[in-house]
Amino acid sequence: MFKPALQNRALSQSFLSQAARSLSTSEASLKTGAAEALSKPEKIKYFKVYRWDPEQNQKPYLSTYPIDLNDCGPMILDALIKIKNEQDPTLTFRRSCREGICGSCAMNINGTNTLACLAYIEDDTAKATKIYPLPHMYVVKDLVPDMGNFYEQYRSIEPWLQPSEEKKEGQAEFLQTKEDRAKLDGMYECILCACCSTACPSYWWNSDKYLGPAVLMQAYRWIEDSRDGSTAKRLEELDDAFKLYRCHTIMNCTKVCPKHLNPGKAIAQIKKKLAH
Repeated sequence: MFKPALQNRALSQSFLSQAARSLSTSEASLKTGAAEALSKPEKIKYFKVYRWDPEQNQKPYLSTYPIDLNDCGPMILDALIKIKNEQDPTLTFRRSCREGICGSCAMNINGTNTLACLAYIEDDTAKATKIYPLPHMYVVKDLVPDMGNFYEQYRSIEPWLQPSEEKKEGQAEFLQTKEDRAKLDGMYECILCACCSTACPSYWWNSDKYLGPAVLMQAYRWIEDSRDGSTAKRLEELDDAFKLYRCHTIMNCTKVCPKHLNPGKAIAQIKKKLAH
């Protein structure tokens, strides 16, 4: 009658011994990795980061931070987090997913708008990495731009499904063919990081009226959606000298998109539809 209890006890002891062996192996590998890291010569790279605090009576400036690349992750965001954790807790920037999905860490790195979590640190230690907030936007603090106008423009295009009146009231599912669904590829993946819009000279000078590449591509995403019943209305609202036609096909937007999308093509398609 005591055999089940003895068997359970034996299994528990076996599990604990296996866990102990696994833990000791993990500790050994960590110690080995730490020893290897310590044995490597320092690989110091300098990061020049834009700083500005509205609460301080001081003009914007660049702060320089040295980082040993042997003790840092491979991405620019890893370096910024390391600087904030170990050197300067006042450094301010946005970040969230660290996987190129949320768009929070959009900034200008070495002259190019991109996501810090997707930008690799250059191995050349002789050249400092320069990090600025997204260009031509009001700065809240350090690397944090004011996205208020950008989001207001996005809201203005009513980015939600507006089914036609003949659809049944309360209908919860709107089907579309695979071909129609494929038309949305290359647009629905946009994460609204604003890298494209803030790389556009037309948006720099007319951001109060011109909607910009990101918002226009999202507008076209709904125009092309076969389930939406407000296509004519959406096109009519975009038919404006400033909202749409400030685009001069410079194509900076497509060049810098971290998701490899083509906002310039979407804008051209809107113009094409309006011309017909």
